[in-house]
Amino acid sequence: MKNYAKRTASARLRMLLTIVIILGIALRFINLDRKVYWHDEVYTSMRAAGFTRGAIDQELFQNKIIPAPSLQKFQQIKPGSTVADTINSLKVEDPQHPPLYFLMARFWMQIFGGSLTASRLLPALLSLFSLPLMYKLAIELFDSQRVAWMATALLAISPFDILFAQTARQYGLLTTLIIGSSLSLLRSLRHSHWKNWAVYGISVALGLYTHPFFALTLIGQGVFVILNKQPVKPHKGNVVPRVQGVNRWLGFASAIALALLLYAPWIQVLYTNAQRAADTTDWARIPQPFSYLAKLWTLSFTSLFIDLDFGFDNSWNFLLRIPFIILILSAFYFVYRRTSQHVWLFILTSVFVPFLLLALPDLLIGGKRSAVSRYLISCYPGIQLAVAYLLAIGLTTGKVFWRSALALVLTASVISCGTSVLAETWWNKDLSYDNATVSRLVNAEAAKNPVLASDIGDDFTNTGDLISLSYRLKDNVRLFLMSRPTNFDAIAQEPEVLLFRPSNAMREAIAQKGWRLQEVSAPGRLWRLIRSA
Repeated sequence: MKNYAKRTASARLRMLLTIVIILGIALRFINLDRKVYWHDEVYTSMRAAGFTRGAIDQELFQNKIIPAPSLQKFQQIKPGSTVADTINSLKVEDPQHPPLYFLMARFWMQIFGGSLTASRLLPALLSLFSLPLMYKLAIELFDSQRVAWMATALLAISPFDILFAQTARQYGLLTTLIIGSSLSLLRSLRHSHWKNWAVYGISVALGLYTHPFFALTLIGQGVFVILNKQPVKPHKGNVVPRVQGVNRWLGFASAIALALLLYAPWIQVLYTNAQRAADTTDWARIPQPFSYLAKLWTLSFTSLFIDLDFGFDNSWNFLLRIPFIILILSAFYFVYRRTSQHVWLFILTSVFVPFLLLALPDLLIGGKRSAVSRYLISCYPGIQLAVAYLLAIGLTTGKVFWRSALALVLTASVISCGTSVLAETWWNKDLSYDNATVSRLVNAEAAKNPVLASDIGDDFTNTGDLISLSYRLKDNVRLFLMSRPTNFDAIAQEPEVLLFRPSNAMREAIAQKGWRLQEVSAPGRLWRLIRSA
């Protein structure tokens, strides 16, 4: 009777987790065109299409009035361009971003076009590959289908993972390759064969060609290989020779050598353009107080299970996450106490090594690298695996507490995902967070046939956000994109002039004419030009 009850409970849990996985898959494809097309997404399409920002700026900021929709031509394949143009755009202006995802986006654009839905469909599809890989990784680590189903469900319904699966950037692919490389490493350690090590080496090369911060995962894996003294055990029923230390080291070293050999062309690009890469990431080195970093760490790690955006300074944003902080810390402790060394060491090194590599420089020399949620992607699969193990093992006790814990996690995740998917903007839109509001305010003035004036901006980021706005502005909204020195002569007689993120140079020119600005949208995004006394 007890065995029947256990089988029934197990079947019900499997059914619940299957439903959760299906729901998580479906949510990745809902309202792909609803959210603001973020500044960085604009740059994805721009570079995939073969444009450089320098060439676009030179064409746009010419003191001419142009229709807003005309900016979207820079989101379509550049006429006469080739794959070489996509690679060159990255090499010249954005060398810290390797080309793999951008090349995939280019081929995708050639087939399906450059609409918002098409652009976001690619990362959503790529993110799906992470689900079976997570299942296999959990089996490899824990040799438990219950844990594997749980880990897959947590990844499928993760608010963070769904949010970035709907973002036209490389983060969904990065998650897939992090999990895939971890799986291939463990398989290589369990069964040291040159084919397994070759697969691992190729997965590392693909990861490095996807995002430079895949190196955080690689370092974590290296620390695991160094510290692990216990052989990775074969699965039940399989007779696999233990991997001796020499074979392990030779295999790992050979795989890394293969990966670096394959990645060598982009290493040369990084070396040649090191100053350019440093200049474009200066913002990450701005010192921040510890309180700011701690808040962002809390939001980042708990966003795997709950992501309700009440605003950064709203206390509810943090109070609701306390149970999930406790859950994560408990999961680490539980894994450490209940699993063999190679399991808990793998989990802990996959989380804490990447985190510390980002957090320690922030704390010691200043910066906010570890405060950027997407930079911590290397840490997230390990957290999800640990929590999955805690919940799966806890549920075997039959205690109400663990059923309640699972219900809390799944409910919070579903509500968070549903809210995020239906929203126009979310915290990850960063510079472009207010673009939905700005576009509505400008469109409300459409009857007056307004001119929206702007220049390249003090931080040279207006180009991306103007293209972002062009997706939402009405067709009769005209843009006046100004060169420097600022010259208002062409719009001096226009009855209604709005300004988008005016630079200091624009403000000075306005003051010299005796005009003034009236803020329309805080914080300083949209202004009305007042020319009367």
